[in-house]
Amino acid sequence: MEPILTLTLNPAIDGACEADEVHPTRKIRTSGERYDPGGGGINVARVLDRLGAPVTAVYCAGGASGGLLDDLIDRIALPRHCILVEGQTRMSLSVFERSTGQEYRFVPQGPILSDAEWQAVIDYVSSARCGWLVASGSLPRGVPADFYARLAATCSERGIRMVLDSSGPPLAAAVEAGGLALVKPSLGEFEALTGAKYATPQDIGAAAHAMVRAGKAGIIAVTLGHRGAVLADADGSLCRPGLDVPVQSATGAGDSFVAGMVHGLASGMDTASAFRRGMAAGTAAVLTPGTDLCSPADIDRIWASMGEDDGCTA
Repeated sequence: MEPILTLTLNPAIDGACEADEVHPTRKIRTSGERYDPGGGGINVARVLDRLGAPVTAVYCAGGASGGLLDDLIDRIALPRHCILVEGQTRMSLSVFERSTGQEYRFVPQGPILSDAEWQAVIDYVSSARCGWLVASGSLPRGVPADFYARLAATCSERGIRMVLDSSGPPLAAAVEAGGLALVKPSLGEFEALTGAKYATPQDIGAAAHAMVRAGKAGIIAVTLGHRGAVLADADGSLCRPGLDVPVQSATGAGDSFVAGMVHGLASGMDTASAFRRGMAAGTAAVLTPGTDLCSPADIDRIWASMGEDDGCTA
């Protein structure tokens, strides 16, 4: 398997805990506190590393919290490359309310990057040795909306297959530029990208397939939450329903999907098989509480239960 880089421009230290009830004003006593290195690309790297892939997490971090992020990544022995920035790395918090089974998630904006700081990311990729680059997550303030499009051009010049999981103008600019290996929007992100609403998975598949035919991406996978996901590539499109499993936390489900699908593609699987691998990983992620992501054992168990013919032509 060729080396894989994941990129996170706006990482976070993800805190998670539980409380009996979440209410205003009074102190809320919590338990089960844990802290994990987070942000889209770092989450993808954590899952790929668990699956045995040769992956390095590349991220921007700074301040005292940036040092803590480095330490958390080192504790799990995940290969990393930190691009130092002046601003403080953000710290997020997820609180699981035991009385209702609901989860509350608090996510700060993060630092403002200078032109020199975000340009350092492109400079690093322009000389890095990898076969795949997974860019995942939001752009920090100060980074131009066409950053991912610029990064895609750099990857194309170097023969690197770029995977993108983002939203809004940064996603739109990169898709418009074209040449991406894989794009993974949620349904809401896909509807915002296309400016349309879709009543059925078949409609989603038709729109995604049209984008593939136009050269915007080699593969498009649209996740639908508990309803499943839709895949489109040069051969057409298909949909798979969601799996009925007990949900502990939705944190990192999309990132786990990306990791599972990229692992499948990088391992030489055909697109439909890699898609199933992504769905197995995304489903496995919701079985774990807080920010723990998915386990390989759960992925393999769910993967084994999914038949090749369980999908439908979209």
